Amino acid sequence: MSDSENGAPTLAAGVEGGELDVDLASYPVLVVDDEPDNTEAFRLNFKRRFSLLLASSGEDALAQLEQHDDVAVLVTDQRMPGMDGITLLERVRERSPDTVRIVLTAYTDPDVILGAVNRGDVWRFLVKPWNAADMEATIKAAIERYHLVRENRRLVDELRRTNAYLREEIREGHDETAIVGGEGGLAATLDSVNKVAPTTATALLRGESGTGKELIARAIHEASPRRAKAFVKVNCAAIPEGLLESELFGHEKGSFTGAHARRIGRFELADKGTIFLDEIGDVSAAMQVKLLRILQEQEFERVGGAETKKVDVRVIAATNRDLEKMMKDGEFREDLYFRLAVFPVDIPPLRERRGDVAALVDHFVARGSKKLGQRRVPRVDPEARRRLTAYPWPGNVRELENVIERALILCGGAPITTAELRFLDRYAFAMGGDEAGEAARTASAPADGASGAGASAPASSAEAAAAAIAAAGDEPLPKVLERLERDELVRALEKAGGSKAKAARELGINRSTLYYRLKRHGLDERFVESTGSGEDASEDGGEDAGEES
Repeated sequence: MSDSENGAPTLAAGVEGGELDVDLASYPVLVVDDEPDNTEAFRLNFKRRFSLLLASSGEDALAQLEQHDDVAVLVTDQRMPGMDGITLLERVRERSPDTVRIVLTAYTDPDVILGAVNRGDVWRFLVKPWNAADMEATIKAAIERYHLVRENRRLVDELRRTNAYLREEIREGHDETAIVGGEGGLAATLDSVNKVAPTTATALLRGESGTGKELIARAIHEASPRRAKAFVKVNCAAIPEGLLESELFGHEKGSFTGAHARRIGRFELADKGTIFLDEIGDVSAAMQVKLLRILQEQEFERVGGAETKKVDVRVIAATNRDLEKMMKDGEFREDLYFRLAVFPVDIPPLRERRGDVAALVDHFVARGSKKLGQRRVPRVDPEARRRLTAYPWPGNVRELENVIERALILCGGAPITTAELRFLDRYAFAMGGDEAGEAARTASAPADGASGAGASAPASSAEAAAAAIAAAGDEPLPKVLERLERDELVRALEKAGGSKAKAARELGINRSTLYYRLKRHGLDERFVESTGSGEDASEDGGEDAGEES
């Protein structure tokens, strides 16, 4: 036994060839005896060695267990009024199975005691009067047992969480070799990957949503000396602010409402490996400070914990935001930016590497066919390829993959033609971009000399909405729907020549609802009513059609 710095004794126990230091004072020991002299003897002998809780009856002991759910050892007299020691230990086993249970007896009750030992209710029994040295050694051994049981459960829990994370990764079916475009628009990016991967430098991946930042991060990890260790990803924008710290650093039991057990965080999970922090530009100022510390010191504390944890983790961050502008606006810490951007890697959008579209199409057709269980891989006819190449892909590679998967479902194994791509122009118009719309019109136009009779009919509102949602990438769904609603209001009013009565009928809503929606989107000043004759006046008490201001 050795004394710790604060005077509390510690127990050094051999564990798999090493020593495990246990702070004895941190493990409560509950002593139960109906005779005050006996409990006082425990207090005088062991108050400086152990954290003692004293009870005068079985009922008192159970009440204290309710208040202290971390009692490591319970020492009880056998013969007590009311509830005897064996009955108490049976109750304790049900409520707190990890608590190590010791019974004291001054009588020869071999059948009762041995029966309790065989049932597992009692770990050890001592005969009164007890010897202080023997009692101390027994309690120490009991604390060691309790500590090892808890530590084993913690390690099993961590292993279970690690396995669950790895199973999730396997289910997602990541293919680290699936970087298409290495000979074209991604050549410069992959050259950067090859340079930074063998180092320990932090990398910052910059590019629009859907450009494949996670795939590039995985490529860096797979080409690094850490490839045999874990690659752990965290989407910082997808985790609520109140939970992000716990997700990254873990938490201790009871550190907040709902923290029923200790949990390790993603940084511990990634120890000796790589952690990928996606959407790093969306973290709060408070979280930026904590991330700066772990980048500088490679250490942190779990939420609600005091123990400093050391890790060896390589950090790869990614963002689709302009961090330089955010620094100037005071939204992102300058010191954190320079810690993250040790080696920036820029990933171009798909519209800037149209030469890669054909290869990506073939790749997604082959992979999508396998995913959908199709027997054969459909071919893509030349006109369909032309339309796919001409489209600007505002959602980048992610959008292209979604479009190909939908085309595979529609074609049913037959060649993919322009008929299966008729929704491309709808994506563009729904997204509201002039460049996208113009490119879609170009892509949708019939080939030279061909009749336009077969051109696609305009999309319905529902189809346009579905297309916009599918193409929105990481944009939050409420924002997509809000934008679609506003565009639909403007479309209906412009089609109705400003008549709110006609627009309400076109939309299938009451006019009062239309007024509310216009005000909500700030369109009530754009489409105002004026007094006069017309359909609105005849239908709505003299109110005339609105005029666009």
